[in-house]
Amino acid sequence: MDWLDWHDAYHRPDSSLSQRLRAVQAQIRRTLDGAPAGPVRVLSVCAGQGHDLLEVLADHPRRGDVKARLVELDARNTAMAAAAAAGLDVEVITGDASLTDHYRGLAPADLVLMCGVFGNITLPDIERTVDACRRLAATGGTVIWTRGRTAPDRVPQICEWFEAKEFDRAWVSEPDVDYGVGVHRYRGEPLPLEENTSMFRFVGFAELQAAGLT
Repeated sequence: MDWLDWHDAYHRPDSSLSQRLRAVQAQIRRTLDGAPAGPVRVLSVCAGQGHDLLEVLADHPRRGDVKARLVELDARNTAMAAAAAAGLDVEVITGDASLTDHYRGLAPADLVLMCGVFGNITLPDIERTVDACRRLAATGGTVIWTRGRTAPDRVPQICEWFEAKEFDRAWVSEPDVDYGVGVHRYRGEPLPLEENTSMFRFVGFAELQAAGLT
């Protein structure tokens, strides 16, 4: 998979990816609208070109309060994200987004974006990453995540994993579209961020599907 070309679907308004982006952006706006006064810390895991967060911050009244870190492996995508982030307090890191060390200093965050992650890793790694969100999110912090809803639909299971880890369901997209967007809010106390730990192994949806691991 060429992860630069993958982003082309964002520019087609009728594509599933474009529709998912709009749903994620609506939830980011809602989260920022409801955030208490003061700084808002944001982490984006497997951030790609940062369309979800950066397009919202472009005109959001809380843009000056946001301090964000985007982590993405593909340097072509991070270059585009960095250009779009000009003038914002946004750090763009080119590196393995699974590594906890990339989030040190900003975790626990008020908003954690796990978009484009759960469809590309194994089910055991999804569960491990949900657990790791207790180290990335602050008390009262929001995690926005995505996962395709084509069969087998794993969205209900992911919701159960979050809710077993002291996350409250704030919103989940309807099951009548082929993409899923979930929003969970952490009511627990954040756990210490483990050093030099990988939360998951990014496999890729096509490879998982071919191996029967979706």
